Amino acid sequence: MIHENDAALFLKDLTGGDNLEFSEIKEGKIDFISKVDGILKIDVDDLLKLNLIDDIMLSTLHNNFVVKKGLKVAGTRVIPLLIDESKLKEAKEVIGNKKIINVLEFKAKKVGIVTTGNEIYYKRIADKFGPVIKDKLEKFGCEVIGQAICEDNKESIKKAINDFVNQGAQLICCTGGMSVDPDDVTPSAIKETGAALVTYGSPILPGAMFLLAYYGEVPIMGIPGCAMYNEITVFDIILPRILIDEKLTKLDIAKYGHGGLCMNCDVCTYPACNFGKI
Repeated sequence: MIHENDAALFLKDLTGGDNLEFSEIKEGKIDFISKVDGILKIDVDDLLKLNLIDDIMLSTLHNNFVVKKGLKVAGTRVIPLLIDESKLKEAKEVIGNKKIINVLEFKAKKVGIVTTGNEIYYKRIADKFGPVIKDKLEKFGCEVIGQAICEDNKESIKKAINDFVNQGAQLICCTGGMSVDPDDVTPSAIKETGAALVTYGSPILPGAMFLLAYYGEVPIMGIPGCAMYNEITVFDIILPRILIDEKLTKLDIAKYGHGGLCMNCDVCTYPACNFGKI
C-alpha cells in the first residue's frame, strides 16, 4: 500500500510536462502551476483513461486554455489515505512515458497588418480597426512592423501581403473587406497570393467570417469586422494558438462549434468562461 503523499508525487511525475512547477503536498494533493505565459495542452483522451482508474484523480483546466505565469492549471491526488500499488502501476501502463499536461510558451512574432477599404484609403474615415489589432498583438509581445492601407483592389492587397512577407513578417493580419459583399475582395486576394487556404468561415460567434491561410509557413488571418467592436472574438481565440507555432487545420477550427458561442456578458471574464473552450 502506498501513502497518499507518495502517490501524489508519483502522479505528478507521471503526468506533468513542460513549463510547469508544483506546489508542496497538502493533505495528499499537489497543484500544477504554469511557469510561463502560454497555452495549456492536455491529452484529453489519456486524462480520461487515467480518471477511469479507481482511487485516482487528476483535474485540469480546459485544453487550449490561455494561461498566465503562476496560474494553477491542474491538481492531482489519490482518493484514499492509502492506495494499492497496483493502481499506480495501471496508471503507468495507461500513460507510458508521455507527459499529458504541458504549457507551450508564446513566441512573439513580427506582424504586418493589411487594412482594406476605400473609405479609409481615401481618408473619408479614420481607421479604427488597426489600433485594436495592434493593441492585442502587443499584449503578447509581438512587434507590428507596419500597417498597409489598401483600397478595395485585389492587386493592392496582394502586393501588401507579399511586401510584408519579404520584410520578414511571421504573421499577417488582414482587416476590412472580409464579408461576402461584392466589393469585399480581401478573401479572394489572399487566395490569389498562392497561400494555402485552411478555412474561410468559422463556427465561432462573434467571428463567423474569419479566414485562415498559410503563405508557406507564414499564417495569414483574415479578421472580420466584429473584432473592431466586440471585446473578445474569434481573433482572441485563434491568435494564441498561432503564437505557439501550432499549424491549424480546418478540423481544429470546426471543433470550436462546441463552445464557440460568446454569451456577451455584461462583465467579461474571458478566458475564465466557456467561450472558445474545446
